[in-house]
Amino acid sequence: MENIFSFSLFIDAFPKLLSRLDITLYIVLIALIFGLLIGSYIALVRLYKMPVLSQLATVYVSFIRGIPILVLLYIVYIGLPVLVEGLFHVNINRWDTLIFVLIAYIVNSSAFLSEIIRSAVAGVEVGQTEAAYAVGMTRWQAFRRIVFPQAIKIALPALGNNIVSLLKDTSLAYTLGVIDIIGVIKAISSNTYRSLEAYAAAAIIFFVLSLLLEQTFKRLEKRLGTKHVVSGQE
Repeated sequence: MENIFSFSLFIDAFPKLLSRLDITLYIVLIALIFGLLIGSYIALVRLYKMPVLSQLATVYVSFIRGIPILVLLYIVYIGLPVLVEGLFHVNINRWDTLIFVLIAYIVNSSAFLSEIIRSAVAGVEVGQTEAAYAVGMTRWQAFRRIVFPQAIKIALPALGNNIVSLLKDTSLAYTLGVIDIIGVIKAISSNTYRSLEAYAAAAIIFFVLSLLLEQTFKRLEKRLGTKHVVSGQE
């Protein structure tokens, strides 16, 4: 059995993998924060049908949602330095690889989160907004007091699913050389010529993290009176 699966290597893998967990969580956090900011702007542009910008936003969302995150990682890593060099004559090839990874995940998250936000805002009954206008509220006041609180409840289940998917997608960051959890596995397999134990340990770590996120969002949904919706990975 030891030849097939080494429990000692399996146990030893946990501290090594957990030592790089901060990189994985950092990618998730940054992608989520900036993805929400950019995604909110994109959603509002599309909701209010701003000329030209609305059409550009639609194309952007469709394109980003239609390509795998792995392809996007390489497009950003290879294409962004070429673009910046051509437009601004600035060489960014020496930037830390993590910066390119963060940009790629932010771009990816902004597209998916914009759809979640747009659908949530559109899900609020128009009559409530019209009633807010009727009592003298401005568009911003109606959005802040009436639309936004309800949109959060609608968006929460999909947002939770998106964050769990984002957590799992960060496993691809190692392809550009970022030493995250998966990057550590590659180092372990190079030293021990075994990888099954490390991958099994990583599977447990990702499972526990995903479970914690799911339970956290279920509690939030219950507190806000929303229903949890399980959906596949975007």
